[in-house]
Amino acid sequence: MSNAAPKQWAGNPAELREGNIASGIDPTSWAYAEDYTGEDEVVTGARASAADSGIAAIGPGAAAALSLLAASVSAKAIVEIGTGTGVSGLALLRGMRPDGTLTTVDIDAENQRLARKTFLDAGVPSNRFRLIAGAGLDVVTRLTDGHYDLVFCDADRRENTAYLHEALRLLRPGGVVAFAGILTGGRVADPAHRDPDTNALRDLIRAVRDDDDLVSALLPTSEGLLTSAKRLS
Repeated sequence: MSNAAPKQWAGNPAELREGNIASGIDPTSWAYAEDYTGEDEVVTGARASAADSGIAAIGPGAAAALSLLAASVSAKAIVEIGTGTGVSGLALLRGMRPDGTLTTVDIDAENQRLARKTFLDAGVPSNRFRLIAGAGLDVVTRLTDGHYDLVFCDADRRENTAYLHEALRLLRPGGVVAFAGILTGGRVADPAHRDPDTNALRDLIRAVRDDDDLVSALLPTSEGLLTSAKRLS
């Protein structure tokens, strides 16, 4: 079983149109934006592998946002918590510097085997990624302080606040942390939902929003991407 919570995309944009559109954005425009960049056969193959493994990969819009974030900070070193079958990792690799390295962590070695295939099928040299099988918190606590440009987390929602703490330690000033699957089909925004996973996501949102050392935005792409940049001073 993966260390990551199920990733947040299992099909095409039409499947998330109803009930997941921000006020003022019509379903056709939302779907157009979600599919704006398009995806190649390697990514669609990784999505098929994810579906076969019971993992819902992040949506196309969130993947495109990850590539943009990696490019915007000229990322050379990235940590990903929750490898899945490589959809998000490939998005990060394609956005970061060509001499950059992705360190990706997942408790399921089979997921990482599939992710390795995804990366190699996309033509990514093997020296540009490091796959570590293990529990996320056990691994990231051993990584180097201030060494990373971006940390992406798609893992156990109840551990997200702990991952935020570790990310702030790992990031250089100006670095970015992002969390996937934040909006959960409207559950976070609906106070009637008080289950542990939803409450944990609300705790994470508050922790990010209330941290004066972070500049943050909650992007309504795919199932929600919470993004924050660590202030330079």
